[in-house]
Amino acid sequence: MEDISVLRDIVVIFAVSIGVVFLFQKVHLPPIAGFLVAGTVVGPYGLNLISDREQVQVLAEVGVILLLFTIGLEFSLAKLKSSRSLFLIAGPAQVFGVLVLIMGGGLVFGLSVKAAIFWGMLLSLSSTAIVLRALAERKENDTLHGRSTIGILIFQDLAVVPMMLMTPFLSDISDKGADGMGQILLTLLESLVLVVGVVIAARVLVPRFLEHIVRTRSRELFLLTVIVLGLGTAWLTSLVGLSLALGAFIAGLLISESEYSHQALAEVLPFRDSFNSLFFVSIGMLMDPRVLLDHPLLIVTMVATVFIGKFVTGAGAALAAGVPVRSAVLAGVALAQVGEFAFILAQEGLKVGILYRDTYNVFLAVSVLTMIITPIVIQWSPKIARRAEALQRLHQWFPGRTSFRTDLSQLKLKEHVVIVGYGLNGRNLSKVLSEFQIPYVVLEIRGEVIQMELGAGVPFQYGDATNPTVLRHVQIEQAKVFVVATSDPFGARRMVQLARELNPSLHIVVRTRYLKELEELQKLGANEIIPEEFETSIEISSLVLQSFNLPSQTIREKAEQIRREGYALLRRGELPELAHHLGTGTLGDVEVETCRIDDNSPALGKSLEELSIHQRTGVSVVALLRAGVTQSNPSNKSVLEVGDVLALLGPAENIRRAISLLVDPKHE
Repeated sequence: MEDISVLRDIVVIFAVSIGVVFLFQKVHLPPIAGFLVAGTVVGPYGLNLISDREQVQVLAEVGVILLLFTIGLEFSLAKLKSSRSLFLIAGPAQVFGVLVLIMGGGLVFGLSVKAAIFWGMLLSLSSTAIVLRALAERKENDTLHGRSTIGILIFQDLAVVPMMLMTPFLSDISDKGADGMGQILLTLLESLVLVVGVVIAARVLVPRFLEHIVRTRSRELFLLTVIVLGLGTAWLTSLVGLSLALGAFIAGLLISESEYSHQALAEVLPFRDSFNSLFFVSIGMLMDPRVLLDHPLLIVTMVATVFIGKFVTGAGAALAAGVPVRSAVLAGVALAQVGEFAFILAQEGLKVGILYRDTYNVFLAVSVLTMIITPIVIQWSPKIARRAEALQRLHQWFPGRTSFRTDLSQLKLKEHVVIVGYGLNGRNLSKVLSEFQIPYVVLEIRGEVIQMELGAGVPFQYGDATNPTVLRHVQIEQAKVFVVATSDPFGARRMVQLARELNPSLHIVVRTRYLKELEELQKLGANEIIPEEFETSIEISSLVLQSFNLPSQTIREKAEQIRREGYALLRRGELPELAHHLGTGTLGDVEVETCRIDDNSPALGKSLEELSIHQRTGVSVVALLRAGVTQSNPSNKSVLEVGDVLALLGPAENIRRAISLLVDPKHE
């Protein structure tokens, strides 16, 4: 009978991993840490459940190849160009900052030069998988600190390439002296030539080749082509002395610049996730948990040193690239762990003798602990960032940061609009305000955006709107409207809270992506909240109805109905004095709805008595909101003005008729 022990081992690994990762997910710890712990459980230092570790190591090597292949697929020159300032400034500053810090500390404590350099390379790398997942879960990928973190991670991912090339030569640099350094420089030059070749192939050869494959419309042929490109390139690079993992990364780069990279990534992802779990389990199998008991003080000290050192270098690198203090602190916290590529590099160091088994176990223990700590600290990072706002004066150390400033004395900053963020929404709003000659000022923390728009006459102020000093500088106390048009959920909440504290009568409008943000923003003081999810659903509904040739008027009415129903909760929140009308009993089919009077409303300029809403529809007007003041049981003599909000009480069908009476010009 054939030996199927490897199948048994894989079943054991995945079964134990399911249980461990499930428990880790329950306590909000990263799956990677769960796989490492699962490996320790099934490995020789745990329950010793694996009979053929060499077979598992082979499968784990495939996992490494697929991991770097997909990293190469996700990388693109366009992404690099969009983050070039962070990539060229913050990335090198973070990596070399950790290198210098660790090398200095290592030499003080008696490490050799080569060991100190290698430890610096290991600890300079952060976990792309953990950080990107944390940012995605918190919806912070598009925030400034999210983009800063991702820009630094991109540089780290590319820095792995020369690090892996240098490791074999670093092991005997002390023996070869100048010859060893010359060999390192020659290898780096070879890698540069290889990268140039990859760029040429990615731009010219591979897209054309894949185009012919795609024309066959065979998914199987496309998948086989992607696999051959990935594994074949890895094999070819290994023939010239480079690692399989490096070859896989190069293969991913070859495909990344083609228009078919997303499909290739989708095809490979299921294989990558499965084999990657084997890789992290195999790493965990090598870890001896007894090292935690043998050297508790050493490991705790190293964990604290790594976390604090990487936080300082990460935040400092972001500051050097022009990122405000709050965002820099959040980026520093996100980067303060040891990454998965460090495990690959550590294995190379173990093979060539830079690391020994004891130090390797210490490294694994420190790495796993920093991975486990990271998600917990990220939850606390907003509070840490808030305390760091007291250090806002650090901006004076970076001269170019505050040069983008309009002379506010030339602006009529009274009853003005403060716009936070000059993205698509902020840009469109500023154009509308300029057209109607309404005074406004734009707060923006991205210096490159301001530089591009300096000649457009937009009244910019460079600054972080989560800082009360910045808000006071744009005279938030005299402002009429405060508009938050950014993609930063935490920042938006902080801005709303501060703006409401500084100006209780301010009208606050917030753009947010997700419905779950509505309730908290409302509690913090936002008057109007525009969730993108609602607007997306309205657009989709309108397009579908158009395809059935329904009248445009009907489609517009349905869109308005969706908005009324979607924002009803918020608008009711603006009418606190309404509660006594409703009592505590059940209202049956009676509902409360609100209706806003716009400048094209047929009810504009008419009194409630003239409209005769109750007589014509059976609906009662129980409140009138005007200029932030709620009038319960308004007088029939009240004449409606633009911006008035009426609270209507009655059966749902009657309310719809009343709203039509108030907003539909046909009833005029």
